[in-house]
Amino acid sequence: MRMRKKPRGAQRLSVLSAITASPAAEGGPVELSFAKNLPLRLEIGCGKGDFICALSRRESSYNYIALERCADVAVIAMEKYARDRGLGKPHPQGGWETPEGVVYKDTPWDIPLEARGNVRFLPGDAGRLTEYFARDTFESIYANFSDPWPKKGHARRRLTHPDFLERYLYLLQPGGYFRFKTDNADLFAYSLEMLEASPFTVTFVTHDLHASERKAENIMSEYEKNFTKRGLPIHMVEARK
Repeated sequence: MRMRKKPRGAQRLSVLSAITASPAAEGGPVELSFAKNLPLRLEIGCGKGDFICALSRRESSYNYIALERCADVAVIAMEKYARDRGLGKPHPQGGWETPEGVVYKDTPWDIPLEARGNVRFLPGDAGRLTEYFARDTFESIYANFSDPWPKKGHARRRLTHPDFLERYLYLLQPGGYFRFKTDNADLFAYSLEMLEASPFTVTFVTHDLHASERKAENIMSEYEKNFTKRGLPIHMVEARK
């Protein structure tokens, strides 16, 4: 995802750092702090946060990690989540204003643990997931509308390349699911081929999600909303470890 650099992006990340997940040390594991010890799910490439905000509310018996490589995009998702959870709003002159009217600009807000909810945002690279997390960490992994990397020489960057699938198998608990959605037919064909050749068991495939039996339970990301308005079919595959 490309976008203009966000004004005061580093400051905005810092102020809401209580809802981020950070490696304990460079190259080390991620430290997690949730009010409730619940099964953990991962979204790779959370974008502006529409999907993770809706899913974490609807299926609140899970904790979630929302990974986003672009810090300026992660800021938008974090602030959207914080507003959605009643934690205040961005202040017009910078920083974050709490529901009580307190403004944090230069120091992080130590949000009470029970108020932080069940999502932690991780600005980071999917290629380092096995550095961040231990084996069998996640109940399920979601990847929605990732970059198709159409050039043949860029195949290793696709989130369904065998190298990434191997990481997901390492991170998923036995019986855990990987769910992948895209509007790109070529990327989807490639993804199906890679999944079927992997140790994953493909359990669901559709080339038109909004006309399938999964339509009612589907949560749309911001990309999916735009693609659907344009009449593009949404492809989805689910595979089990």
